[in-house]
Amino acid sequence: MRALVFDAPGLTPYITERPDPVPLPTSAVIKVEATGLCRSDWHAWMGHDQDISIFPHTPGHEFSGTIAAIGSELTKFKVGDRVTVPFVSGCGTCVQCLSNNAQVCPNQWQPGFDGPGSFAEFVAIPHADFNIVKIPDSMSYAVAASLGCRFATSYRGLVLVHETQATDTVAI
Repeated sequence: MRALVFDAPGLTPYITERPDPVPLPTSAVIKVEATGLCRSDWHAWMGHDQDISIFPHTPGHEFSGTIAAIGSELTKFKVGDRVTVPFVSGCGTCVQCLSNNAQVCPNQWQPGFDGPGSFAEFVAIPHADFNIVKIPDSMSYAVAASLGCRFATSYRGLVLVHETQATDTVAI
């Protein structure tokens, strides 16, 4: 697959061929249809995030796409599903994740920081049954990609913790 990478913090990114990701039993591989560029990506590129330790590195954490492959243990998704992913992916089994607070999971994983991100044709997401969010056919991939960072707080807080319903009124 084609991917944008940088070889060390601050060096010029370039496009190159990388191996396609292969799903682990609890992960999914997403074909990236749209990806956003966030200030956090700049911080990653400039070396402000010490979690990035494997180079060349592929940034990108705000994205949407279709599931291209799934691990053998996934039960909630299938190939072809339209999806997006929160910026912070949780393990799905710790106390924080079980209380719908994956954004503070001690075992969290962030695409584009802890591993390869969405500035590529495909990206693998661990613990996919817990982390992937389906998007409706009526939502464009570009709009869904812009939601990445917002899911870590807004979506999980409103939908999973508070259990907000479509008929509820909220103030933001």
